[in-house]
Amino acid sequence: MEPRIQYAKTSDGVNIAYCVHGTGPPLIYMPFVPVFSHIQMEWQIPETRALYEALAEQTTLARYDSRGMGLSQRDVREFSLASLVSDLEAVIDESGFDKVAILGQANTGPAAITYAVKNPERVSHLLLWSTVAGGDHGPAGSVRTTRILADKDWKLFTETWAHAAFGWSGGDQSRRFAELRRESTSGETTVAMWNAFDQIDVTDLLAQVSVSTLVIHRRLNPHASLEGVTSLAAGIKDARLVLLEGGGGAPFFGSVGDVVRTVAQFLGLEAPDGPTPPADQSLPSGTAIILFLDIAGSMELTTKLGDAAYREKERELDASLRSAITEAGGTPVEGKVLGDGIMAVFTLARQAIDAAQHCRDLGNEAGLPLHLGIHAGDVVREGNNVHGGAVQLAARVQGAAAPGEILVSDIVRGLARTSAGAAFEDRGEHVLKGIDEPQRLFAVRAEGSS
Repeated sequence: MEPRIQYAKTSDGVNIAYCVHGTGPPLIYMPFVPVFSHIQMEWQIPETRALYEALAEQTTLARYDSRGMGLSQRDVREFSLASLVSDLEAVIDESGFDKVAILGQANTGPAAITYAVKNPERVSHLLLWSTVAGGDHGPAGSVRTTRILADKDWKLFTETWAHAAFGWSGGDQSRRFAELRRESTSGETTVAMWNAFDQIDVTDLLAQVSVSTLVIHRRLNPHASLEGVTSLAAGIKDARLVLLEGGGGAPFFGSVGDVVRTVAQFLGLEAPDGPTPPADQSLPSGTAIILFLDIAGSMELTTKLGDAAYREKERELDASLRSAITEAGGTPVEGKVLGDGIMAVFTLARQAIDAAQHCRDLGNEAGLPLHLGIHAGDVVREGNNVHGGAVQLAARVQGAAAPGEILVSDIVRGLARTSAGAAFEDRGEHVLKGIDEPQRLFAVRAEGSS
C-alpha cells in the first residue's frame, strides 16, 4: 500500500503534500516537526509503516508533510502557529471530510488545539501526543545538545541526533532515521522552525477546548517533560491522560499495538486484539502501597477564592501532584476518586512516602494544604482502577490526617522504617469508619526534625 500523493493549498499559498489510506472515521495525523516529515519515505521504513497500516485498518488515515518539509513546498520561512494551523486547515478542507479526529504531536499539538478551539463543529476528537502548551518545545537532554550542529554540519547533526535518540547501539534503526531526517528538510529550516516553535504558547486556549480530548505520552520521552504534558492535560476540561511505557519521542517508537489500541478505544472503535494499554497494566493486582491525598477544606477555599479561581488553582496543583507521583515511581489511578483527591499505587513504601512528602510541599506552596494517608495491602485491578479492603482503609487513613499531615498505617511504617530520610511519630490507635479493628497510625516527619 504505497501513498498516492495529493496537494492542498493553504490560505497563504503554500502547497502541502498529503495522502489518504484506509476506511472508517477520518483521522488527520499531523507531522512530527521539525524532526522529520516525508510521507513517501515514511512508508518505506518498517517502524513508521507498521503504525500507519495499523491505524489505516481502523480509520481513514490522512497524513501530510508540514510546510518546509518532505514533499510539501520547501522554499518557505514562515513557521508561526498561524501557518501550522493553515497547513492543517488546507488538508482538512481539500480532503472533503466534514468532521475529523486530529492527532497532533509535539510541536504540531498547539496547532491542533488552536484549530479545535476555532472549529469545534469540525473536530470529533482531539488526540495530543507528548504536547506541551508553551515555552520550550524543543528536545531535552542529550538530544537537545545536538541542536548547535544543525546549521553547521547537517549530516553530522542527523547522525548524532539519531544515536542520541536511539542509543549508540541503534545500528540500522539509527541509520534509517538519520537518513529520513536528512531527506525531510534542511538544517537551516530546522533551526528556523525551532526558533519559531519556542515562541508558541497556547496556554490561554486550553480552557476553551470543548471537544473530547486524549493526551498520550511515553513516560521516558526525551522530547517533552512529563510535567509539561500533565499540566496541559489538567488545563483541558475533562481531558483524559494515558501514560505509556518506554521513551520513544514518536508514536512508532515502542509498542505500536499499545498506541493503536489506545487511539481506537478513545475513538470508540473496536480495538485490535491484545492486552490493554500499559497505563492500565501498570496498576497492580496483588500487594500494593496505596497513597490517598485530598485538598483540605475545599468547600471553604471555594467560597474564599471563588469557583473559577479555585478550579484553576486545583487544576494546576493536580498536574503537579500527578507528575510528582509518577517521578517517584508511582501510578496515579485514573478511575473516579471522590472529592478533590488523587489515589496512587506504588510497589515500594519508600516511593510512596517520598511522593507524599513532595505532594505535601506542593500543596502548601499552592495554598491548598492536603490530607495524605498511606496503607499497604492486597488490591484487585479492574480496568483503570484498583479495589479492595486495603483501598478503603487507605482512604480512611487519609481522612484521619490533619491538613498538611501524612499519616501511615503500622504496616507501612514497618515496611519503611529502615529507609533513610523519614521518621515516624506514633499517633496512637484510631477508630476508623467502616473498619472493624482500631488502627495504629504514625505521622511522617523529616528525619532529624523535632
